[in-house]
Amino acid sequence: MVVFDMAGTVVNEDNLVYKTLHKAIVTSGIEVELAEILRLGAGKAKLQAVADILATHGPDRISKAGSIHQNFLSLLTTAYQVAPVSAFEPAAHLFSLLKEKGIHRVLNTGYDRSTALSLLKKMNWREGQEYDWLITASDVVNGRPAPDMIHEAMKLADVQTAEFVGKIGDSIIDIEEGRQAGCGWVAGITTGAHRRDQLESTMPDLIVDSLDELTRLFPSS
Repeated sequence: MVVFDMAGTVVNEDNLVYKTLHKAIVTSGIEVELAEILRLGAGKAKLQAVADILATHGPDRISKAGSIHQNFLSLLTTAYQVAPVSAFEPAAHLFSLLKEKGIHRVLNTGYDRSTALSLLKKMNWREGQEYDWLITASDVVNGRPAPDMIHEAMKLADVQTAEFVGKIGDSIIDIEEGRQAGCGWVAGITTGAHRRDQLESTMPDLIVDSLDELTRLFPSS
């Protein structure tokens, strides 16, 4: 089984989620740079991301997290309605290759389920066709870097040992999630939130610049 992060890894949306999160926080009266949003919030359940970002601006700001998160969800819904959203070009080939080899393809995300499904609908990706399962932050008790989403995916796929699971994502917290889950391999990808040097700081098993580089892990028989 391979577990793929969505935005920035499979879904090409030019960091729209973090730009929108930045907008929601700034319009609440808290000055913060987009780089800080990416550094502290990438890959996390978005309510937790807001809380973590606000905490660096003083504990009194954390009380605003709920209202900022609700505004973020509203802004993001509108943004995704008008923004171009598609899968990165190599994704379809890689997912098809995995299906041919009988390898389960799981999407996981720090989004809530409603937001994730709206993205997949816009991409015309269907469960059981382009991917096998979707696990979101709202489906589990603990978001990343806790391994809950990967463990839930393993239950659905009846995978008993994490050694047979791969994890790939575009953020440091994706790699930490894979490590905490005990995945057999964990990969970073440079198409989203974090740069190569940032990903290298967590020592993943490999870092790729495109999903098509992963096909070498699954050679044709």
